[in-house]
Amino acid sequence: MRRFRHGTSSEVGSEINLSPLIDVVFLLLIFFIVTTVFVEETGVEVSKPRAASSEDLDKQAILIAVTAEGRVWQGGREIGADGVRAVVSAMLEEDDATPVIVRADAATPTEDTVRVIDAAKLAGANSVSLATEK
Repeated sequence: MRRFRHGTSSEVGSEINLSPLIDVVFLLLIFFIVTTVFVEETGVEVSKPRAASSEDLDKQAILIAVTAEGRVWQGGREIGADGVRAVVSAMLEEDDATPVIVRADAATPTEDTVRVIDAAKLAGANSVSLATEK
């Protein structure tokens, strides 16, 4: 005699395999982490001057801020006008095509801004720009 098992079809094979879904989610997460561009801010807030001919830069850049008092900041720390040359040359060792952007406050004396631009050029920067508002 044979014995037959009585059961409903919902009990047999109703399990969903979530492994492929988890794999796809992790691959998307890794993709977005790798393609994200991290911008290192200067560490201080400055009021940029306005310019009609301003353009957006699409590359990673070395950001240097000059406050209204003439203090120079980079990466959240004060480096002073004398430290610009050393910091820029050290950062250009990784990629010598990286542009330097000076974010000078609108009330910064021109002499302080020119000193920072000159130090960046002497450090080997090919492109030094001023950050402005449109």
